[in-house]
Amino acid sequence: MRVLVIRCGALGDLVYATSVIDALCNEYGEDTVIDFVTTPGTGSIFAKDDRVQNVFTLKHRKIPVLLSKEKQRIIRASKENPYDILINFEFGKQFQSLIKQIDAVKKVGANIDVSEIPNDIRHAADAIKYCYKNIVSPKNYAISYPRLVGTEKQSVKDKYNLPQKYIVISPSNSHQGRKRINYRAWENEKWKELTNRLAKKIPIVMIGAPHEEHFFSDLKPYPPNVLDLVGKTPLSDLIGIIDAARALVSTDTGTAHIASAVNTETFTLIGPTPADVTGPYKTPNNKVNIISANLPCSPCYKTEVMKKCKDNICMKEISVDMVYDRIITELVDVL
Repeated sequence: MRVLVIRCGALGDLVYATSVIDALCNEYGEDTVIDFVTTPGTGSIFAKDDRVQNVFTLKHRKIPVLLSKEKQRIIRASKENPYDILINFEFGKQFQSLIKQIDAVKKVGANIDVSEIPNDIRHAADAIKYCYKNIVSPKNYAISYPRLVGTEKQSVKDKYNLPQKYIVISPSNSHQGRKRINYRAWENEKWKELTNRLAKKIPIVMIGAPHEEHFFSDLKPYPPNVLDLVGKTPLSDLIGIIDAARALVSTDTGTAHIASAVNTETFTLIGPTPADVTGPYKTPNNKVNIISANLPCSPCYKTEVMKKCKDNICMKEISVDMVYDRIITELVDVL
């Protein structure tokens, strides 16, 4: 069985889509060949995942097939070795010509046999699952959740000299560095205070992307019990580091989705975004702690309310005590 999955977008979007991997393997056998079409960078989450064979990157989604070497490569690969199933998770029209020309016996998913997601499905991860509902049994559908495979835990502990027990703090997010207000951000001074207080209880591993050095310079100097791995880890290692951690603290961003997909307890600070739609996905195997000020105007993401908000009040109203006390309470066996 050969399957091609199309999911381009941000890191969290691709993490949600990984639920299809176990669904396919459970339904058609462990020897199922699964290839992915993703955006550059995000596809590296599969670098250590033997369940995925090939990753095709697609940087420019709107370029017509005739002008896109990336799309032509995908089509050519499907002609040389046709797929049994193509699963599309993209509702955008720019994918239609590509899908039409890919050689696959059966094609399912968005804009193929699924035109819209039922109103009773809230979370984006469940919307992804709905797109492949018709090709797996109800049992396999029910037990399939987003799951990531990164560098093995002991390997990352040895490579980065990680302590036996630690918490990961991921204070940045994908909207960092934009000129407009970063509505998902928590104030830097609060991150500094939280880090200093937690570092007295347990070692901290600080993570972030290579291009975010300026942001992290405002959080320094770190207390002695903090290991700085900002910009020092490939994505596959980052998955392993989060997997080996006792917990991860972040705003609503990709690392929170990674944590939920490796079943590391998450403490996610959320203001304008709807946690039940785009927050870390809750499963029977993980524990997701949403920390919010619960203001009447939240969630307001991509609405006029958010556009008119110049003070990012829903994130500012989350106090250090709220976050610290929640972590101390939930991790009482560790701290």
